[in-house]
Amino acid sequence: MTRRDPVETRANQSRDLYDVATWEPRTALDRLATRLYSLGLVGIRWGTVFAALIITILILIGAFTELRTESVPTVGILTLLSAIPALALVAYVYVTDVTTSEPIDLIAATFVLSVLFASFASVVNTSFSIVQSIPFGFIFFFYLVVGPVEEGVKLLAVRLYAYRKPSFNAVIDGAIYGAVAGLGFATIENAIYIIRGLSLIGAPSGAIVLQDIVAGTDITATRALAGPGHVIYSAFAGYYLGLAKFNPGRSGPIIVKGLLIAAFIHASYNTLVALVVGAVNAVFPSVPVIVLFFGFVLIYQGFFGYLLFRKLDQYRRTYREICGDTDDDEHSIAVERTEFDG
Repeated sequence: MTRRDPVETRANQSRDLYDVATWEPRTALDRLATRLYSLGLVGIRWGTVFAALIITILILIGAFTELRTESVPTVGILTLLSAIPALALVAYVYVTDVTTSEPIDLIAATFVLSVLFASFASVVNTSFSIVQSIPFGFIFFFYLVVGPVEEGVKLLAVRLYAYRKPSFNAVIDGAIYGAVAGLGFATIENAIYIIRGLSLIGAPSGAIVLQDIVAGTDITATRALAGPGHVIYSAFAGYYLGLAKFNPGRSGPIIVKGLLIAAFIHASYNTLVALVVGAVNAVFPSVPVIVLFFGFVLIYQGFFGYLLFRKLDQYRRTYREICGDTDDDEHSIAVERTEFDG
């Protein structure tokens, strides 16, 4: 509900209240102010993207500096392989959209932005990593820094572009774009881990490729299991971002709720994976640690993946119950008209 000044509420509708209780761009100064405001918003958005691009380039240069030239193609292949499980989860979330299919250009833009904005999280995480030096500091680090920051930058990748487009026309769209943002973040994170892992290999030149493949297989398998978690976390946050778009009066608390959920699940994973695997390994020392890790990841992410499935399924069933196929067609036509008009 739009709030109005008492003068506007009680005045006759024919009364001109410009610059008294109402305002619209009439004068040259008004139009200048409007233009400067719009340019300022555009500048902030593009400035954010440009800053992320520069930081990302610097991070990649630093990582590749320690990597052998012969290993570069292997990094690309292993990164793609590590992203397959996360990509499959994104594909599932994408097909759950019972409203309208999301444009590929918006999907691609969200992916690229999340890759770039991951650099912000890297800078913040590195700056506050000293927290881990205090007793139980790693818990504070995960819950107060890593979880909120990483989920925040992924949500920013959605909010900055796709959120503002007419195609973002349903609550469930937020989950889709959030999942894509999670995929982008996981992809660049996997690439950095793989680069660092391969940089540590000191093999004779003739054995570099073989050593890369052997070492990279372990890293890729580990990252492939961790990747879908990013998709699940940010899909939750994205869903509430979508809910916020269609509840503007309470958008702030709704977005915060989504971020709290995503950050908590994320931080809990980071905290528990080492504690649980270590505890179980102490009881069953004969079981390989990598097996325990895979088991924990499958159970943890499987549980929250199921909760995400239930939330998306609830929306899908409610949509079909209320809207039905006929309304779905009308909705699609309305969206096309909106995009054409925009």
